Amino acid sequence: MIRYALTRLALLVLGLFVASALIFTTLRILPGDVAQLIAGVNSTPEQIAGIRERLGLDRPLPVQYSDWIAGILTGDLGRSQLTGTPVASELLQKAEVTVPLGILSFVIALLVAVPFGVHAAVRRRRPDGVLVSVGAQALAAVPVVWAGMMLVVVFAVSLGWLPAQGFPRAGWSDPGAAVRALLLPALTIGVVEGAVLLRFVRSATLQAMGQDFVRTAAAKGLTRTQALLRHGLPSVGLSVVTVLGVQVAGIMVGAVVIEQLFSLPGIGRMLVEDTGNRDLVKVQGELLVLTGLVLVIGFAVDLVHRLLDPRQREAE
Repeated sequence: MIRYALTRLALLVLGLFVASALIFTTLRILPGDVAQLIAGVNSTPEQIAGIRERLGLDRPLPVQYSDWIAGILTGDLGRSQLTGTPVASELLQKAEVTVPLGILSFVIALLVAVPFGVHAAVRRRRPDGVLVSVGAQALAAVPVVWAGMMLVVVFAVSLGWLPAQGFPRAGWSDPGAAVRALLLPALTIGVVEGAVLLRFVRSATLQAMGQDFVRTAAAKGLTRTQALLRHGLPSVGLSVVTVLGVQVAGIMVGAVVIEQLFSLPGIGRMLVEDTGNRDLVKVQGELLVLTGLVLVIGFAVDLVHRLLDPRQREAE
């Protein structure tokens, strides 16, 4: 297990290195010049050249990339080309919104997927089970922006239960207001991603119900539901864990869109704004952190799956 973990960790580091190279190269291909943006529309070529020299943009790209990587190894993601503030400190500040949003969305997705997915499998030939399955198929195809707007109309405009946009200025010093501000965005992401995960849970539950040990338990007097709950859920859990890494990536992508829709001051909204401003140092730092988060979660899910599955440990 230790050798496997070290191998996966090495692949994680390699993946981060490849991602950093792709992020750096792709951003330099995009049109636009932050020096022109800083100098203004009436600037002279000499002024723009001076700003490029001050920001280090006139240096060869391999030198810029190596300096960026050297800074990352010491925990320095650089400074904003527009404001001069450290990228790491701004990311930590914005993470106070994005991380709770992601966790709350993930919890809602599980609460939607697991009980309803098991119910849809157990009651697959009953009207309620069919209705859950059809509903999940429909929700999984709904764009997250459209789902967010519909939830705003229902819970914010019609019922007035939750705020439609924004985050309290006091932040988490007022936990109740902060949670209320995140609940509707998290519900938007969680319901859509939960519908996608529900189909995997249903499929895994149906597969578990067909296993010999579940049928044997049912033959000994347990109902099919009791046999599934006592003996089949570990198998279902393994199948669900396998796709959790993909779900987390979907939640991160959804957060970028939803933070714009609900005017949340998180990493996703900052990323969109910095991309428009051509603040390349901040953008590359934000993309690398988001990519690293997805890779780390995938690494953790892989290890948990191996720990839970004795067949993989015996194969070593």
